Amino acid sequence: MAVWFPALVQAGNGVPTAAPRLSFTADEMRLAEQVAADPGLADFYGTNGLKPIFTGAQGAPRRAALIAAVGQAAAHGLPPGRYRPAVLRRLHREGVDTMAKEARFARAFADWSRDVSGGILEPQRVEPGIKRKVQRPRTGDLLRAFAAAADPAAMLDGLPPQDRRYAALRAALARQSRLDAPPDAPPVPQGVWREGIDDPAVAALRRRLEAIGFAAPPLDHAQSFDAPLARAVAAYQQAAGLPADGIAGARTVARLNRGAGPEAAAILVALERMRWMRGHDLNARHVWVNLPEFNVRIHENGQEVFQTRVVIGKAAADFETPEFSEAMQYMVVNPRWNVPRSITVREYLPRLQANRHAVGHLDVVDGAGNVIPRDRIDFRQYSAKTFPYRMRQKPSDDNALGQVKFMFPNPWNIYLHDTPTKHLFNQSSRAYSHGCIRVGRPFDLAHELLKGQVESPQAVFAKALESGRETYLNLRPPVPVHLVYFTAFPDETGQIRRFPDIYGRDARIHAALVRTALESGAADE
Repeated sequence: MAVWFPALVQAGNGVPTAAPRLSFTADEMRLAEQVAADPGLADFYGTNGLKPIFTGAQGAPRRAALIAAVGQAAAHGLPPGRYRPAVLRRLHREGVDTMAKEARFARAFADWSRDVSGGILEPQRVEPGIKRKVQRPRTGDLLRAFAAAADPAAMLDGLPPQDRRYAALRAALARQSRLDAPPDAPPVPQGVWREGIDDPAVAALRRRLEAIGFAAPPLDHAQSFDAPLARAVAAYQQAAGLPADGIAGARTVARLNRGAGPEAAAILVALERMRWMRGHDLNARHVWVNLPEFNVRIHENGQEVFQTRVVIGKAAADFETPEFSEAMQYMVVNPRWNVPRSITVREYLPRLQANRHAVGHLDVVDGAGNVIPRDRIDFRQYSAKTFPYRMRQKPSDDNALGQVKFMFPNPWNIYLHDTPTKHLFNQSSRAYSHGCIRVGRPFDLAHELLKGQVESPQAVFAKALESGRETYLNLRPPVPVHLVYFTAFPDETGQIRRFPDIYGRDARIHAALVRTALESGAADE
């Protein structure tokens, strides 16, 4: 009877890729056993005939490239211990090639390539408000590309997101790591410390700055605040985003003493979130709604071409705006508002039961869309579960959706729309809706979206608006829409801006990242 290694004869879909083997060498059996638990590794080694790629004649440069790559784990906000770099370095130095060595490097490659390209967490398991499905690459495909690469290091360099904003977040993490003093650095006493002061607190200030890489030239009298120390303080302030006046006042001292703060946590989460965007071309034209920023932007060729304020869902379980990506296919000018059933039965039905003429701006319609006179309905006989009608608002200036809505069909019925309630855009925190996204300058957004497909976007939109009729304007081609949630994100200049964690999602993601790091082990095996 033939001896079979399943991945050797199947390519994931059961299609034979090789003739059955009558026997395996002892090394091949050991390798098969080592990688069998990982479907991606089993797929790769099965389809390549169980030939090693990390040992043998070509193994050394591949091992060296992988060791160098995982050595950058912390710079990507990933836990270094997860990839066991010390174990990899020890095995690399050993002259004996074994299948255990091959399997160890293969597992490290699988973990690293998955994590750095598509993220370490499964977002939907961590946070129910995230509906995004991460488009992770197949491990077997990555291993095949790695084995075929003339330059293994270059192949690994191409795995992380190549977006400039990811690079800016990495640079910010490096700066933040430098600014966050080690726990054993002495704290600086509170006060206002400036040039000319002689005080023991100045010596503590010197030591604290030196611990984080902002050392002033050594001075015999360390507690004297001299000009070089003032320059060191100013350099630190500039790096920390504080006024660079060279005076260690209350804000500077507090920042120095804080150590690792919320900025580092927010950047770690932002890096993970950028990895979740794998598979989306962020240089192509797209709509970007960063929920904590209360803002919508259009990007084209990697540049921002439009932005305006938005109002998003309330910070309550049933109203939070979810995160996902879909394609905007059309806009509706002069839209009817089909009231969501949740709003109908929770908010309007109790009012109708008290007064059938309540919410008179809305029509009550049956399943066929026919308007039903209210005096024919006994609203009191229905509960939220049994109410058989829908509610709808005709197109008008006072319509809850305003005069235009922007549709990217999705299971959660989320869309962007105009609103008659304009005053909310003057608020700094704008989480007031039932989940959909209200747009501050909807007509300008419509004009920008229509550019390139009609000669005069303003004229086309105005004609539809002036008709007073519900009018559909298709977008050709559809425009990707990304509803994202970044509490730390670079602006157009590369500077990191901070936004409130309005839904508490980043706190939960950061906690999950910390748990993953702890489970990985702080130290190598």
